[in-house]
Amino acid sequence: MPLHDYLVFVQENRFVDSLKNKYVYSLIILAAFYILSKLIVLISKRVILQLTKRTKTDIDDLIVNKTNKPISIILIFVGIRLALVPLRIKENVMDLLEHALSSLIVVLVTYIVIVVFDIIIDNWGKKVAEKTKSTLDDQLIPVFHKFSRIFISIVGILFMLTVWGIQIGPLLTSLGIAGVAIAFALQSSLSNIFGGVSMILDKSIKVGDKIKLDSDTMGTVVDVGLRSTKIKTWDNELITIPNGKLADSRILNFMQPDPSVRIALDFGVEYGSDTSKVKKVVLHAISEIPHVLKEPAPRIVLIEMGDFALKFMALFYVETFDVKFDTKALATEEIYNALRKAGIGIPFPTRVVYLRKEE
Repeated sequence: MPLHDYLVFVQENRFVDSLKNKYVYSLIILAAFYILSKLIVLISKRVILQLTKRTKTDIDDLIVNKTNKPISIILIFVGIRLALVPLRIKENVMDLLEHALSSLIVVLVTYIVIVVFDIIIDNWGKKVAEKTKSTLDDQLIPVFHKFSRIFISIVGILFMLTVWGIQIGPLLTSLGIAGVAIAFALQSSLSNIFGGVSMILDKSIKVGDKIKLDSDTMGTVVDVGLRSTKIKTWDNELITIPNGKLADSRILNFMQPDPSVRIALDFGVEYGSDTSKVKKVVLHAISEIPHVLKEPAPRIVLIEMGDFALKFMALFYVETFDVKFDTKALATEEIYNALRKAGIGIPFPTRVVYLRKEE
């Protein structure tokens, strides 16, 4: 046999013998999966990310960036699991190692699912925040994060228990009973939370709105929380109302959908006055007042022929609720001065008494 062929034969036999060596075989498997894991990371950065950048959303980019390394670690754990097979380790030790590696894989898969849900929730929250000025969505997003992480973690733990051969049927039954008990215990809190969710979906109120709930509750919304809403009254008092109660209440919102507010101002003139002149004088006085809107146009209407006066009502709009009271006070003063300057009498309540002399 030629020397070259002999050397090739020897090298091939050595390679075959090395493959028969369980440690070398395990090392080759582990190295192959390690290289594969690195290739996954490289492909995701060089190829997949380039494709995802062409899409209109950045969700896929974030998912690829956040999950490529955990996926590569999972491949390494799979390689370790397969590399242990040729070593022919004792059955009890092998079972323990398999369960441990499988548990680690379940943990990584759970982490990947949590990351994906976090990205989706953040993207949804960003879209909601663009449509509303309320801070409630900023508080709901962390809650959704917590709920999703807790739920996914519980599912991951259940899968891990099955890996170790633990029956989860009785455990699920116990968790169901405990969940019902917890739901009853937290009924009020859950009602407030869902009330807050319903308000943000309905867009009924937001921070800065001027609202009225009843004759005793009226003011500015200063905070919309997860469980309650805070209202600052005109007397600078802070009222905290549970969202569950607020969601079921009749809310008069002065700021939505149109921030302009109408003012109705009553006044009276003496009988015998020219009603057309009264309307002209008062309308001119109102049109000169700041914050009074040109559209809708102010109106003056005769509403009643009262006991001692002709009763009129001035109807006009102002820009926002913030200037309503000051503008109404100024309009009252301007109407009085305009009527007095025009020589139109403003009567006060009078009563005529007839005395009859008895003979």
